[in-house]
Amino acid sequence: MSAPEASGLAVLRLKLSDFRGYGEARIEVDRRPVVLTGPNGAGKTNLLEALSMLSPGRGLRRARLTDLDRQGGGAWAVAARLARGGDEPVEVGTGRDPEGGEKRLVRIDGKPVRGQAQLAGIGAIQWLTPQMDGLFLDGAGGRRRFLDRLVTGADPEHAGRLAAYDYAQRERIRLLREGRSDPTWLDALEDTMARHGVAVAAARRERVQALDGATASGGPFPQAALRLAGTVEDWLEDTPALIVEDRLKARLAEMRRIDADAGTTAEGPHRSDLDVTHVGRGQAARLCSTGEQKALLISIQLANARLVKAQSGAAPLLLLDEVAAHLDEIRRSALYDEILALGAQAWLTGTDAQLFRPLRGLGQFFRVADATVSSSND
Repeated sequence: MSAPEASGLAVLRLKLSDFRGYGEARIEVDRRPVVLTGPNGAGKTNLLEALSMLSPGRGLRRARLTDLDRQGGGAWAVAARLARGGDEPVEVGTGRDPEGGEKRLVRIDGKPVRGQAQLAGIGAIQWLTPQMDGLFLDGAGGRRRFLDRLVTGADPEHAGRLAAYDYAQRERIRLLREGRSDPTWLDALEDTMARHGVAVAAARRERVQALDGATASGGPFPQAALRLAGTVEDWLEDTPALIVEDRLKARLAEMRRIDADAGTTAEGPHRSDLDVTHVGRGQAARLCSTGEQKALLISIQLANARLVKAQSGAAPLLLLDEVAAHLDEIRRSALYDEILALGAQAWLTGTDAQLFRPLRGLGQFFRVADATVSSSND
């Protein structure tokens, strides 16, 4: 391996305040990969979670905002200086509004912005955690969220469309549950759901089609075949998007009574699922071993990172929690080679520093103990 040509989204400075176990913390790094080692419970994953909050959504643990507050502390805050290719660094800050419970505040270059979706425009952030090991076995919701993060990395506006669709869906169900059948208001909400929902489904289809032919073939990571399953996605196979919008809007209107009784929306892109197959084994991912499922996830993540870089010129920021420990030496080496070839800044965690020896001199090493971070480059 050779020294990386840094070209992706990278953290230059990270500051935490009252976040999880950290009262105050400040880390300054350059654009090379970052390795965090230390015992379990030391606070390594908390640092990755803080970084994940620089993207739209609830972060890599999907925690409530109030659960991120340090016990005995105030409202949490995360601030970072981010480098983006050859552009000027950008200052990003986010945190829980101390006056607003679950309300989240976001600032970009010192200016407050409305909504988290604008964070997606700064750059792509991807993550892989041990909690995702059950992605292919658990419900479809986790797979949709996984795919939506990949889509947002290529299409930052996807986050805003998702938020608009979800809000309209929640409002529609609330009205139906309350027995308020104002047709004008319901028509408006269903129009919003149709417009944004079809755009969401179309963006997902486009990303799945790109990824389907982009995962590794013949290397240490398996090739994955991907397919998106869902009613709206099926309609888009052979029908123009505008006609699909009309069809979905009409379907939502037809289903009002059924949805009111069920308390949920029966059809729409919030019901879609991602099917993944291990090509080499000809086997659905859910039937593969835990190790092969992990390798498939890495293969998809790396393929998406390559696509993002090809499209935008900048690789995504990669947050890889306890990944190396579950890979054999060949796959670990291949993962490090890929990170360096991408010019990506990856933040990797582990309990055993020896697993990261190939990155010595090529990355930055830190020791984490009791929510304290210190350099261990020597």
